[in-house]
Amino acid sequence: MALARSRRRAAGVDYWPGFVDALSTLLLAIMFLLSVFVLAQFLLSREITGRDQVLNRLNAQINELTQLLALEQSDRQDAEDQLQGLRASLAAAEDDRSRLQQLLDAGAGQDEEARSRIGALSGELEEERVVSQRALSQVELLNQQIAALRSQIGALEAALDISEERDAEASAKIADLGRRLNVALAQRVQELNRYRSDFFGRLRDILSDRENIRIVGDRFVFQSEVLFSSGQTEINAAGREELAKLAGALLDLEEEIPDEIAWVLRVDGHTDDIPLSGTGRLRDNWELSTARATSVVKLLIEEGVPPNRLVAAGFGEFQPLEPNASAEARDRNRRIELKLTER
Repeated sequence: MALARSRRRAAGVDYWPGFVDALSTLLLAIMFLLSVFVLAQFLLSREITGRDQVLNRLNAQINELTQLLALEQSDRQDAEDQLQGLRASLAAAEDDRSRLQQLLDAGAGQDEEARSRIGALSGELEEERVVSQRALSQVELLNQQIAALRSQIGALEAALDISEERDAEASAKIADLGRRLNVALAQRVQELNRYRSDFFGRLRDILSDRENIRIVGDRFVFQSEVLFSSGQTEINAAGREELAKLAGALLDLEEEIPDEIAWVLRVDGHTDDIPLSGTGRLRDNWELSTARATSVVKLLIEEGVPPNRLVAAGFGEFQPLEPNASAEARDRNRRIELKLTER
Protein backbone atom coordinates (compact mmCIF):
# COMPACT_ATOMS: atom_id res chain seq x y z
CA MET A 1 0.00 0.00 0.00
CA ALA A 2 2.84 2.45 0.86
CA LEU A 3 4.60 1.50 -2.37
CA ALA A 4 1.48 2.41 -4.41
CA ARG A 5 1.18 5.81 -2.73
CA SER A 6 4.88 6.45 -3.41
CA ARG A 7 4.39 5.61 -7.06
CA ARG A 8 1.41 7.92 -7.32
CA ARG A 9 3.46 10.75 -5.85
CA ALA A 10 6.28 10.07 -8.29
CA ALA A 11 3.90 10.09 -11.24
CA GLY A 12 2.17 13.34 -10.17
CA VAL A 13 2.99 16.66 -11.71
CA ASP A 14 4.34 19.49 -9.63
CA TYR A 15 2.96 22.65 -11.19
CA TRP A 16 4.62 25.09 -8.84
CA PRO A 17 8.04 25.34 -10.66
CA GLY A 18 6.20 25.81 -13.93
CA PHE A 19 4.11 28.56 -12.42
CA VAL A 20 7.27 30.24 -11.09
CA ASP A 21 8.98 29.91 -14.49
CA ALA A 22 5.94 31.33 -16.29
CA LEU A 23 5.81 34.23 -13.86
CA SER A 24 9.57 34.89 -14.33
CA THR A 25 9.15 34.72 -18.12
CA LEU A 26 6.34 37.29 -17.94
CA LEU A 27 8.51 39.49 -15.71
CA LEU A 28 11.44 39.27 -18.17
CA ALA A 29 9.12 40.20 -21.05
CA ILE A 30 7.84 43.20 -19.11
CA MET A 31 11.42 44.25 -18.26
CA PHE A 32 12.41 43.94 -21.91
CA LEU A 33 9.39 46.05 -22.90
CA LEU A 34 10.30 48.71 -20.34
CA SER A 35 13.97 48.67 -21.47
CA VAL A 36 13.01 49.27 -25.10
CA PHE A 37 10.54 51.99 -24.13
CA VAL A 38 13.13 53.71 -21.88
CA LEU A 39 15.67 53.53 -24.73
CA ALA A 40 13.17 55.14 -27.13
CA GLN A 41 12.38 57.79 -24.54
CA PHE A 42 16.13 58.45 -24.04
CA LEU A 43 16.81 58.85 -27.78
CA LEU A 44 13.83 61.12 -28.32
CA SER A 45 14.61 63.14 -25.18
CA ARG A 46 18.12 63.75 -26.59
CA GLU A 47 16.58 65.07 -29.79
CA ILE A 48 14.19 67.31 -27.83
CA THR A 49 17.10 68.51 -25.63
CA GLY A 50 19.03 69.49 -28.76
CA ARG A 51 16.04 71.43 -30.03
CA ASP A 52 15.65 73.12 -26.65
CA GLN A 53 19.27 74.25 -26.92
CA VAL A 54 18.56 75.69 -30.40
CA LEU A 55 15.49 77.47 -28.98
CA ASN A 56 17.58 78.89 -26.14
CA ARG A 57 20.15 80.19 -28.64
CA LEU A 58 17.37 81.74 -30.75
CA ASN A 59 15.85 83.37 -27.67
CA ALA A 60 19.29 84.75 -26.72
CA GLN A 61 19.71 86.18 -30.24
CA ILE A 62 16.24 87.74 -30.05
CA ASN A 63 17.14 89.34 -26.70
CA GLU A 64 20.38 90.72 -28.18
CA LEU A 65 18.54 92.08 -31.23
CA THR A 66 15.88 93.60 -28.96
CA GLN A 67 18.58 95.36 -26.95
CA LEU A 68 20.20 96.60 -30.19
CA LEU A 69 16.81 97.85 -31.39
CA ALA A 70 16.26 99.70 -28.12
CA LEU A 71 19.74 101.22 -28.41
CA GLU A 72 19.12 102.30 -32.02
CA GLN A 73 15.77 103.79 -31.06
CA SER A 74 17.50 105.72 -28.26
CA ASP A 75 20.11 107.00 -30.74
CA ARG A 76 17.36 107.96 -33.15
CA GLN A 77 15.55 109.87 -30.42
CA ASP A 78 18.78 111.69 -29.56
CA ALA A 79 19.28 112.58 -33.24
CA GLU A 80 15.70 113.84 -33.49
CA ASP A 81 16.18 115.92 -30.34
CA GLN A 82 19.38 117.35 -31.84
CA LEU A 83 17.52 118.09 -35.07
CA GLN A 84 14.81 119.90 -33.16
CA GLY A 85 17.47 121.95 -31.40
CA LEU A 86 19.11 122.80 -34.73
CA ARG A 87 15.77 123.80 -36.17
CA ALA A 88 15.14 126.02 -33.18
CA SER A 89 18.61 127.56 -33.63
CA LEU A 90 17.89 128.03 -37.32
CA ALA A 91 14.62 129.76 -36.54
CA ALA A 92 16.40 131.99 -34.04
CA ALA A 93 19.05 132.81 -36.65
CA GLU A 94 16.36 133.63 -39.19
CA ASP A 95 14.79 135.94 -36.63
CA ASP A 96 18.15 137.61 -36.00
CA ARG A 97 18.70 138.05 -39.70
CA SER A 98 15.31 139.64 -40.14
CA ARG A 99 15.94 141.94 -37.24
CA LEU A 100 19.33 142.92 -38.59
CA GLN A 101 17.86 143.53 -41.99
CA GLN A 102 15.38 145.86 -40.40
CA LEU A 103 18.16 147.62 -38.55
CA LEU A 104 20.07 147.88 -41.82
CA ASP A 105 17.12 149.46 -43.49
CA ALA A 106 16.50 151.72 -40.52
CA GLY A 107 19.99 153.10 -40.07
CA ALA A 108 22.37 153.81 -42.94
CA GLY A 109 25.15 154.48 -40.45
CA GLN A 110 24.96 150.97 -39.21
CA ASP A 111 24.94 149.47 -42.72
CA GLU A 112 28.47 148.13 -42.68
CA GLU A 113 28.10 146.62 -39.24
CA ALA A 114 24.78 145.14 -40.17
CA ARG A 115 26.20 143.60 -43.33
CA SER A 116 29.05 142.11 -41.36
CA ARG A 117 26.57 140.73 -38.86
CA ILE A 118 24.40 139.39 -41.65
CA GLY A 119 27.42 137.67 -43.25
CA ALA A 120 28.35 136.06 -39.97
CA LEU A 121 24.80 134.95 -39.36
CA SER A 122 24.56 133.63 -42.92
CA GLY A 123 27.69 131.54 -42.35
CA GLU A 124 26.29 130.24 -39.11
CA LEU A 125 23.02 129.51 -40.85
CA GLU A 126 24.80 127.54 -43.57
CA GLU A 127 26.68 125.55 -40.96
CA GLU A 128 23.44 124.84 -39.16
CA ARG A 129 21.90 123.65 -42.44
CA VAL A 130 24.85 121.31 -43.04
CA VAL A 131 24.55 119.91 -39.51
CA SER A 132 20.81 119.53 -39.97
CA GLN A 133 21.30 117.67 -43.25
CA ARG A 134 23.83 115.37 -41.61
CA ALA A 135 21.41 114.67 -38.78
CA LEU A 136 18.65 113.88 -41.28
CA SER A 137 21.00 111.42 -43.02
CA GLN A 138 21.76 109.74 -39.70
CA VAL A 139 18.07 109.47 -38.89
CA GLU A 140 17.43 107.85 -42.30
CA LEU A 141 20.28 105.37 -41.72
CA LEU A 142 18.89 104.52 -38.29
CA ASN A 143 15.44 103.94 -39.80
CA GLN A 144 16.94 101.51 -42.31
CA GLN A 145 18.82 99.67 -39.56
CA ILE A 146 15.65 99.43 -37.46
CA ALA A 147 13.74 98.00 -40.42
CA ALA A 148 16.49 95.39 -40.98
CA LEU A 149 16.44 94.46 -37.28
CA ARG A 150 12.67 94.08 -37.35
CA SER A 151 12.99 91.80 -40.40
CA GLN A 152 15.55 89.63 -38.57
CA ILE A 153 13.33 89.46 -35.50
CA GLY A 154 10.40 88.38 -37.68
CA ALA A 155 12.52 85.62 -39.27
CA LEU A 156 13.69 84.42 -35.84
CA GLU A 157 10.13 84.37 -34.51
CA ALA A 158 9.04 82.31 -37.54
CA ALA A 159 11.91 79.86 -36.94
CA LEU A 160 10.92 79.67 -33.27
CA ASP A 161 7.31 78.85 -34.20
CA ILE A 162 8.48 76.12 -36.59
CA SER A 163 10.74 74.62 -33.91
CA GLU A 164 7.88 74.60 -31.39
CA GLU A 165 5.65 72.84 -33.93
CA ARG A 166 8.36 70.22 -34.49
CA ASP A 167 8.67 69.69 -30.73
CA ALA A 168 4.93 69.09 -30.50
CA GLU A 169 5.12 66.61 -33.39
CA ALA A 170 8.05 64.84 -31.73
CA SER A 171 6.11 64.48 -28.47
CA ALA A 172 3.16 63.04 -30.35
CA LYS A 173 5.46 60.60 -32.15
CA ILE A 174 6.94 59.47 -28.82
CA ALA A 175 3.49 58.68 -27.44
CA ASP A 176 2.47 56.88 -30.63
CA LEU A 177 5.75 54.92 -30.70
CA GLY A 178 5.25 53.74 -27.14
CA ARG A 179 1.69 52.63 -27.87
CA ARG A 180 2.67 50.77 -31.03
CA LEU A 181 5.63 49.16 -29.23
CA ASN A 182 3.36 47.88 -26.47
CA VAL A 183 0.92 46.45 -29.00
CA ALA A 184 3.69 44.82 -31.05
CA LEU A 185 5.31 43.21 -28.02
CA ALA A 186 1.99 41.92 -26.75
CA GLN A 187 1.27 40.40 -30.15
CA ARG A 188 4.71 38.76 -30.29
CA VAL A 189 4.25 37.24 -26.83
CA GLN A 190 0.81 35.92 -27.77
CA GLU A 191 2.12 34.43 -31.01
CA LEU A 192 5.08 32.77 -29.28
CA ASN A 193 2.78 31.33 -26.59
CA ARG A 194 0.54 29.89 -29.30
CA TYR A 195 3.48 28.27 -31.08
CA ARG A 196 4.85 27.01 -27.77
CA SER A 197 1.51 25.32 -27.06
CA ASP A 198 1.55 23.75 -30.54
CA PHE A 199 5.13 22.55 -30.05
CA PHE A 200 4.41 20.97 -26.67
CA GLY A 201 1.27 19.41 -28.08
CA ARG A 202 3.26 17.77 -30.86
CA LEU A 203 5.94 16.55 -28.45
CA ARG A 204 3.25 15.16 -26.16
CA ASP A 205 1.83 13.17 -29.07
CA ILE A 206 5.26 11.95 -30.22
CA LEU A 207 6.77 11.11 -26.81
CA SER A 208 3.67 10.25 -24.80
CA ASP A 209 4.70 6.59 -24.34
CA ARG A 210 7.66 7.44 -22.03
CA GLU A 211 6.96 7.86 -18.34
CA ASN A 212 10.23 9.71 -17.72
CA ILE A 213 9.43 12.41 -20.32
CA ARG A 214 6.86 14.94 -19.14
CA ILE A 215 5.71 18.56 -19.32
CA VAL A 216 6.24 20.77 -16.25
CA GLY A 217 4.71 24.23 -16.69
CA ASP A 218 6.11 25.73 -19.90
CA ARG A 219 9.01 23.23 -20.10
CA PHE A 220 9.41 19.77 -21.62
CA VAL A 221 11.44 17.62 -19.21
CA PHE A 222 13.61 14.59 -20.07
CA GLN A 223 14.97 12.60 -17.16
CA SER A 224 18.74 12.30 -17.58
CA GLU A 225 18.55 8.48 -17.65
CA VAL A 226 16.60 8.69 -20.94
CA LEU A 227 19.55 10.39 -22.66
CA PHE A 228 22.71 9.65 -20.66
CA SER A 229 24.33 6.89 -18.71
CA SER A 230 25.26 7.67 -15.11
CA GLY A 231 27.94 10.38 -14.93
CA GLN A 232 28.31 10.52 -18.73
CA THR A 233 27.85 13.37 -21.22
CA GLU A 234 27.50 11.30 -24.41
CA ILE A 235 23.92 10.65 -25.52
CA ASN A 236 22.99 6.97 -25.67
CA ALA A 237 21.20 5.31 -28.59
CA ALA A 238 17.73 5.54 -27.03
CA GLY A 239 18.29 9.21 -26.28
CA ARG A 240 19.37 9.87 -29.87
CA GLU A 241 16.13 8.34 -31.10
CA GLU A 242 14.03 10.53 -28.79
CA LEU A 243 15.96 13.67 -29.70
CA ALA A 244 15.57 12.91 -33.40
CA LYS A 245 11.80 12.99 -32.86
CA LEU A 246 12.20 16.27 -31.01
CA ALA A 247 14.29 17.73 -33.86
CA GLY A 248 11.65 16.75 -36.41
CA ALA A 249 8.92 18.49 -34.44
CA LEU A 250 11.15 21.55 -34.02
CA LEU A 251 11.88 21.74 -37.77
CA ASP A 252 8.17 21.52 -38.57
CA LEU A 253 7.49 24.31 -36.09
CA GLU A 254 10.25 26.49 -37.58
CA GLU A 255 8.45 26.54 -40.94
CA GLU A 256 5.29 27.84 -39.26
CA ILE A 257 6.75 30.53 -36.98
CA PRO A 258 7.16 33.89 -38.84
CA ASP A 259 10.73 35.06 -39.37
CA GLU A 260 10.16 38.27 -37.39
CA ILE A 261 9.63 36.31 -34.13
CA ALA A 262 13.06 35.88 -32.50
CA TRP A 263 12.55 32.49 -30.83
CA VAL A 264 15.03 29.97 -29.43
CA LEU A 265 14.83 26.53 -27.82
CA ARG A 266 16.69 26.72 -24.52
CA VAL A 267 18.22 23.44 -23.31
CA ASP A 268 18.84 23.45 -19.54
CA GLY A 269 20.95 20.79 -17.82
CA HIS A 270 20.28 19.86 -14.15
CA THR A 271 21.89 17.38 -11.76
CA ASP A 272 21.22 16.06 -8.26
CA ASP A 273 23.19 17.20 -5.21
CA ILE A 274 25.63 14.28 -5.15
CA PRO A 275 29.09 15.74 -5.91
CA LEU A 276 31.42 14.22 -8.49
CA SER A 277 34.66 12.61 -7.44
CA GLY A 278 36.69 15.41 -9.02
CA THR A 279 39.23 13.00 -10.48
CA GLY A 280 37.65 12.59 -13.91
CA ARG A 281 37.29 14.88 -16.89
CA LEU A 282 34.44 16.76 -15.19
CA ARG A 283 35.24 18.39 -11.87
CA ASP A 284 31.75 19.22 -10.56
CA ASN A 285 28.02 19.23 -11.30
CA TRP A 286 28.27 22.62 -13.01
CA GLU A 287 30.46 21.15 -15.74
CA LEU A 288 28.35 17.96 -15.93
CA SER A 289 25.04 19.84 -16.42
CA THR A 290 26.58 22.23 -18.95
CA ALA A 291 28.25 19.43 -20.92
CA ARG A 292 24.98 17.46 -21.11
CA ALA A 293 23.02 20.50 -22.32
CA THR A 294 25.72 21.17 -24.92
CA SER A 295 25.57 17.52 -26.11
CA VAL A 296 21.81 17.82 -26.65
CA VAL A 297 22.29 21.07 -28.61
CA LYS A 298 24.98 19.54 -30.81
CA LEU A 299 22.82 16.50 -31.58
CA LEU A 300 19.88 18.75 -32.54
CA ILE A 301 22.22 20.67 -34.85
CA GLU A 302 23.25 17.35 -36.45
CA GLU A 303 19.56 16.65 -37.02
CA GLY A 304 19.22 19.92 -38.97
CA VAL A 305 18.05 22.42 -36.35
CA PRO A 306 19.68 25.84 -37.05
CA PRO A 307 22.33 26.70 -34.40
CA ASN A 308 20.94 30.23 -33.99
CA ARG A 309 17.69 28.72 -32.66
CA LEU A 310 19.40 26.83 -29.79
CA VAL A 311 20.79 27.83 -26.38
CA ALA A 312 22.60 25.56 -23.89
CA ALA A 313 22.72 26.31 -20.15
CA GLY A 314 23.89 24.39 -17.08
CA PHE A 315 22.41 24.83 -13.60
CA GLY A 316 24.19 22.10 -11.66
CA GLU A 317 22.25 20.95 -8.61
CA PHE A 318 21.03 24.43 -7.67
CA GLN A 319 17.57 24.39 -9.34
CA PRO A 320 15.97 21.17 -8.02
CA LEU A 321 12.35 20.29 -8.67
CA GLU A 322 12.11 19.04 -5.08
CA PRO A 323 14.51 18.74 -2.14
CA ASN A 324 17.26 16.17 -2.67
CA ALA A 325 16.23 14.17 0.37
CA SER A 326 15.52 10.81 -1.23
CA ALA A 327 16.61 8.65 -4.14
CA GLU A 328 13.35 9.33 -5.98
CA ALA A 329 13.81 13.09 -5.57
CA ARG A 330 17.35 12.89 -6.91
CA ASP A 331 16.09 10.91 -9.92
CA ARG A 332 13.58 13.65 -10.71
CA ASN A 333 16.15 16.40 -10.27
CA ARG A 334 18.57 14.81 -12.79
CA ARG A 335 16.95 16.12 -15.96
CA ILE A 336 17.18 18.02 -19.24
CA GLU A 337 14.58 20.77 -19.68
CA LEU A 338 13.51 22.25 -23.02
CA LYS A 339 11.87 25.66 -23.13
CA LEU A 340 10.66 27.56 -26.23
CA THR A 341 11.24 31.25 -25.50
CA GLU A 342 12.27 34.58 -27.03
CA ARG A 343 15.87 35.45 -27.78
